[in-house]
Amino acid sequence: MPSAHPAAALRVLPPSAQPLSAAARAYNLQLARIDKLRSQLAELDALGRLHRLALHEAVEPLRRQLAQVQRDLALMLDEHLQGKLLSRVQADTARAVLRRLARRLAEAGDEPMRELHDRHSPRSLAQIKQDAADALRQRMEAVLGEPLDDDGQALSAEQLLRAGMERLRRSQDDAQARKRAAAQAKRARKRPGAVERQTEQHDADTLLRRLFRQLASALHPDRETDPQARLAKTALMSEANAAYERRDLVALLQIQGRAELADPQAVHQLSEARLASLTLLLKAQVAELERERAARQRALADEFDLPEGVSPNANTLLQNRIDQTRALEAALVQLTDDRAQLEEPARFKRWLNAQRDLN
Repeated sequence: MPSAHPAAALRVLPPSAQPLSAAARAYNLQLARIDKLRSQLAELDALGRLHRLALHEAVEPLRRQLAQVQRDLALMLDEHLQGKLLSRVQADTARAVLRRLARRLAEAGDEPMRELHDRHSPRSLAQIKQDAADALRQRMEAVLGEPLDDDGQALSAEQLLRAGMERLRRSQDDAQARKRAAAQAKRARKRPGAVERQTEQHDADTLLRRLFRQLASALHPDRETDPQARLAKTALMSEANAAYERRDLVALLQIQGRAELADPQAVHQLSEARLASLTLLLKAQVAELERERAARQRALADEFDLPEGVSPNANTLLQNRIDQTRALEAALVQLTDDRAQLEEPARFKRWLNAQRDLN
């Protein structure tokens, strides 16, 4: 979990009236970017929570009403089909509509509707869904050019689609990463200073490792005799392990400060070389946070069925909620009118003929 403390608290301050050096400005810039990205991640999380709550309050009552009317229609069609008043064509149309209604409800967890569907269908809902999943798997594997790595699990069509899209995204990300790495290597060969940059990266990795080892040595709980202090050090050590695993320099520096293991003024006295190494680590952290932001944006867009290319924000999610509400209200009006027609035999047969024409 990212620290609640701002990364900017670790910035280098100008000495007296002198301006900051270029290295110090670069270091401070990355700290500011980290704070901004963390803020954006928190905003995305809050946005998702608020939209889920708003959807539940605005959409769920309509969905429940719609489900009840669909259930009424399916049961009324079942009752009509048990009689002898319908022609063969009318009965076939009634069964098709019943299956469609019952399937929607069954997929939402209504078990009696699953049984009703299967009673009026030559193939059970489980068989239909398996056929759809098998066909989708074949299409996805044809696009990917390789089998889906799912250990042979029996996945639903929706799960297969998500797995395939995630695989496709990973392949695209990997291809882009390879292109970037090749381009960077090519530029490094052409530009002077490649050896110096490699040295800076090595120094940065060494600095991160050294900082973690210092923390591990100072925070090792087995060296603490006081039970309360041991618990505190155990918690800090757990945070430090997680931070080092994700190469989170800011978190490690913040843990160092919380454990009072470093002089708060020390950062203002760092050499240019040390600041350059720290900046490299911060740039890598910024890149990771940017990837995390993109992943969360994709996840929210998928969860709320936003159109392709539309990013989740307060406006797009509000429009999403308005669109869902309007669609449900229109469907509820239509199905309520359908239910009224099923209650009168003469209107019911005209309704069946209209349904047959629609199909």
